[in-house]
Parts: sequence; C-alpha cells; structure tokens
Amino acid sequence: MDKTELLLQELTDACGAPGHEAAIAAIMKKHLEAVSDGISYDKLGSIIAEKKGATSEPRVMIAGHMDEVGFIVGSITKSGFVRFLPLGGWWGHVALAQRVTILTAKGPVVGVIGSTPPHILDPEARKKVIEIEDMFIDVGAMDNYDVQKRLGITVGDVIVPYSPFTIMNHKKMYLAKAFDDRVGCAIVIETMEKLAKVKHPNTIYGIGTVMEEVGLRGAITSAWACDPDVAIALDVGPAKDTPGIKGDNEEKLGGGAAIFVYDAGLIPNVKLKELVIDTAKKNKIPYCLSTLQRGATDAGRIHMVRQGVPSICIAVNTRYIHGHTSIIYRHDYLNTVKLVTEVIKRLDKKTVKSLTQP
Repeated sequence: MDKTELLLQELTDACGAPGHEAAIAAIMKKHLEAVSDGISYDKLGSIIAEKKGATSEPRVMIAGHMDEVGFIVGSITKSGFVRFLPLGGWWGHVALAQRVTILTAKGPVVGVIGSTPPHILDPEARKKVIEIEDMFIDVGAMDNYDVQKRLGITVGDVIVPYSPFTIMNHKKMYLAKAFDDRVGCAIVIETMEKLAKVKHPNTIYGIGTVMEEVGLRGAITSAWACDPDVAIALDVGPAKDTPGIKGDNEEKLGGGAAIFVYDAGLIPNVKLKELVIDTAKKNKIPYCLSTLQRGATDAGRIHMVRQGVPSICIAVNTRYIHGHTSIIYRHDYLNTVKLVTEVIKRLDKKTVKSLTQP
C-alpha cells in the first residue's frame, strides 16, 4: 500500500465512536505535529493544528469529524446478550447480522448483532424493519457464562462496526468502516502536508472535531477556540449511483470532489461557493454539485459561531454511509485534497473580506 492507503487504513481501522475519539486524535496528532506550528485542543477533545502562513489573518478553518456512528451498551441480559443504544443515525435494516467490536476495560470483544432466522418469522414480521431497541449482540452468550466477569463488558462500553480497511478488486476502490468521516480527517492531514511545502496567505487551523454524529458538537467548540474568518467542513456525501436510486446523478463514485450547495443545516456562503467552483474549473479538478435533503455537516454549526463564519462543505461521494461498511473511489479523495489545497491558496485577506461585503 502507498502513503494514502496506509493513512486511510490507519484512520478507519481505529475505533472512535462519538465522545470516545481519543484514538483518532492521537493519530491526527502524530501526523500533524510535523507540519504545524502547534497542537491544541478544545475542552470537548477536538484537536486543533495551527499552521502559520505569510500572515496571521485571515484564519482559515478546515475540519473533519473524528467520530463514527456506533453504539453503546445499554444493558446485559441474565443469559449474556447485550442490549445497546445508537450513537448517531442508524437504520435497522443495515445493522442486523453485522459484526461489531465492544470496547471493554479488558480489551476488544467481537460479537454479532443477532437476528431471528426467516424460517421462524411469521409473514408480517418479515415485512417490518426491526428497531435498534429490539436488537441484541451475541458475544458467545450461554447459560453459566458470565460475560461481564469473563469479558469485562459493562453498561456504557462503546461499540463500533467491525470492518477492516480493504482494497477491492478494482484497485482504486476502498472498502472500510468509518469513512464517515475519517476521509475528512485524512484530507485535513494531507492538505496540511501539502501546504507545509508552499506559501499561503493566511493561517490555517486543521481540526478533527468530536461528536458530529450526535449533534455537531465539536464543530461549535473548536470554531470558538480558533475564531475562523472562513471555514471548510470536510465530510462524505451519499453516492447516488447504485440500483434503486432514481435519476442520472452526478453525485457518484468518479464524480470528483462534491461541493455541497445545500444541506439540512447550511446554505453555504454564495461567494465562497462561487470561489470553490471557480477554483475547480481553473485547476481542471473534477467536481460535482451536491445536495443533502436530510442530514447536516459541521459547516452548519461553524457558520453560526460568534458573528458568523462564511462556510461550505466539500465532500467525497461515498456508498453506503451510516452502515457497517462503505466504499470510496481513490481519485475522488485525491481530487478533494487538491481542491481544498488550491482554495486555501486563494484565501488572502482581500478575498475573505469580500465574501461578506457587498
């Protein structure tokens, strides 16, 4: 594997459910220390790497969220089955029969989300989506096998999908858990590495935010900490190129960097959106315009901090987000890194000032 693949593997194989992102922050710190002028944290745990350029202003924030959708142990039955609660948005159909890792004080425990075989379900039950609250995890439960004492499982332990990073038969396509949003974290790292080698007319804050999946929480606190003049959230967008999705959509694997023109939490700054599109065109970077009717990104909170921050989200089209395993296309990722890098080079004081003035 090359450098990019190793970075994506390192980030996605690590575990970091909402509120438990320390392992991801440690990985980001390791990579960002060498290309920044200092590392700090907000009081929720978001990591902030500062990279000074030719001037101290404008202050440019680029942020990917470190958390992945997961679960938390809610209770344990007498026979050793684990009941759980969602951390982030889950649809019942995609959770059943999947392998998970429970992170205990004694170490990781692998289990499977149990499902009743269709052979013993009545016809009406087969038609229903089972709710998360009605599911359980089987860690090898049997009578007289105390999973709490033997395995160390306890209420409050976090649970994440088990799905190791895999290069697919199409060598430019990658399969893994947590691309939402370790892709954004990787883009922060690779963009900071590229800008360490060139001049840029601003100061950059490369940030890994916490608890995005449970309310965009770290976006607020980290933006207050660095007080940006302009911000780019880095995330994934749902690829619309699989069977069952209507229309001929540009939001697909191979569609280039996805520029969000609308989501449920943000209408991007118009001039910033135009600047991003113009940058893509001038540098011949493939891109597509994306909308997200349900769901929001960190940009939706950052743009309301203090007096307001011109913000936008640039994403990587990803199949099967908010499930155990998702797929990205390498060139979309690399084109997103390139676009973000080129946009930052253009964000000088005059340009950023023009974003909010007539």
